[in-house]
Amino acid sequence: MSEQYSEDSKHIEKLYEFDEHLSESTDKSKNVEDYKGIIELSNTSNKTKQLGAQLIPRYFKFFSDLATEAFDAFLDIIEEVDVAVRVQAIRGLPLFCKDTPEFLSKIIDVLVQCLNTEDAMERDAVHKAFMSLFRQDTKASLTALFKHTEATTDDQIRDKVLNYIRDKVFPLKGELLKPQEEMERHITDLIKKSLGDVSGGEFNMFMDFLTSLSIFGGKAPQERMQELVEIVEGQADLDSQFDVTCDTDHIDRFISCLQTALPFFARGAPGSKFLIYTNKHILPAFDKLPEQRKLELLRALAEISPCTTAQVARQMLPAIVQLLKKCMPARKTGEQMNFTYVECLLYVLHHLAHKAPNATNSLCGYKIVTGQPSDRLGEDFSEFYKEFIERLTNFEDLTKIKMKNLTQGMSEHNKAMSAAKTDEEKSSVKKKKQTATAGLRTCNNILTMTKALHAKAPSFIGDTSVTLSWKEPTKPVASATTGVKRPANGAGNDVGAKKGRVQSHQFVNKAVERNSYGGGRGSHRGRGQGRHGGGGGGGRGRGRGRGRW
Repeated sequence: MSEQYSEDSKHIEKLYEFDEHLSESTDKSKNVEDYKGIIELSNTSNKTKQLGAQLIPRYFKFFSDLATEAFDAFLDIIEEVDVAVRVQAIRGLPLFCKDTPEFLSKIIDVLVQCLNTEDAMERDAVHKAFMSLFRQDTKASLTALFKHTEATTDDQIRDKVLNYIRDKVFPLKGELLKPQEEMERHITDLIKKSLGDVSGGEFNMFMDFLTSLSIFGGKAPQERMQELVEIVEGQADLDSQFDVTCDTDHIDRFISCLQTALPFFARGAPGSKFLIYTNKHILPAFDKLPEQRKLELLRALAEISPCTTAQVARQMLPAIVQLLKKCMPARKTGEQMNFTYVECLLYVLHHLAHKAPNATNSLCGYKIVTGQPSDRLGEDFSEFYKEFIERLTNFEDLTKIKMKNLTQGMSEHNKAMSAAKTDEEKSSVKKKKQTATAGLRTCNNILTMTKALHAKAPSFIGDTSVTLSWKEPTKPVASATTGVKRPANGAGNDVGAKKGRVQSHQFVNKAVERNSYGGGRGSHRGRGQGRHGGGGGGGRGRGRGRGRW
């Protein structure tokens, strides 16, 4: 034991001697033997490793011919079992790049591997080393770090990197991303490269960060919103077909992406590509969709419907009218009606028809003159008009009955609230009241929109005078001189009020709930050929989406 101690002492003493020679030398590059001695003795014991972890990077820049040998010796120190030794080495890593920036990418690679540690002290050292590198060269450091988020990275390492980016990099964007516009553009490009192989939760994490950047902020031009939409379109995989009966992941991903893009449509980006895909692939399979997906799809379509072109509106109207007829029977059938479906479809009909009004002549029997051959005024569609009005009238009757029942139920709920004694009872009654209130908004919207469709040449609603029932209604603000009247139809303040502003993460949050970050990914990752087709468990595959959407 004493011999070992004596040997260690000699090595430590020798290392200090080499350090002294180099420190005093005016031309350190000539002290090659001293630096070789440091490299050689740095791996003889724990104590020499700790000292070597300080000395190797300190003089690294003076000996380019020994760079590989020195760096390999340093990596050996980092692999030491003793945590204190590893921590010392990790702290020294940023020193390699201070005067030799070409080594920065290698240092990032080493730190990425160190993220796997479970030791709190070591993890803290790794995080501080990263921050030191970011402050030396943010652009190069981020570029090297984001390489480890791409498809070829080991899953475990990739997860650690994503967690680090989410928890440590994104919160410091104000400090790190300078100059702001240049660096925000750079990190946007890095994120785009990373999106080729993500889960739903990871995608939402990246999108939340992108929308927090100033280049995509409230004053961003329309083309920036279009850029975000194109990112979401790429994730939605709009160039592929799918079979809804066996590819539930695809429909989940499509609807999640559509919902994610809604705030961008509300800020001026066109939604035509999503609508075209919906018309071609989703609506024909509507009856086969899970019930919850039907509702999510129709709500999203309602919100996106104002954001399209006349050409796309003309393409979609036949499918929308046909689906609306299915939901509005010509005669009373005794079946349970889905009033929210009808609200959504009427809203879509109005906004699409506002863009291409004469397309409804051959669909609903209207007589709208635009002076175009597509008016088809020489053809007799009177039977279509009669049938459509019959459906509208019948559904209006059902809606009025529904409103009466909801109003009566609201009175009962108020009594129940007064009688409720426990918090649990009050919470239950409150939920019922909220459901009834939403139902009344739905019915009110339906009657407003059907009323406008009775004329043989109706004026379609293409503005924001109808607030969809699931969105927060905006209370009218009285003018100082004229005031604002309440809507005459009474069942809520939806009609006549300004449309409530789209809440940017209303639907993104739902997607995150379904796809919590870091959830089980199975083999469904990647945008490659498999497209959600990979089998279960373990492998990463190329089957799109790290886990279910």
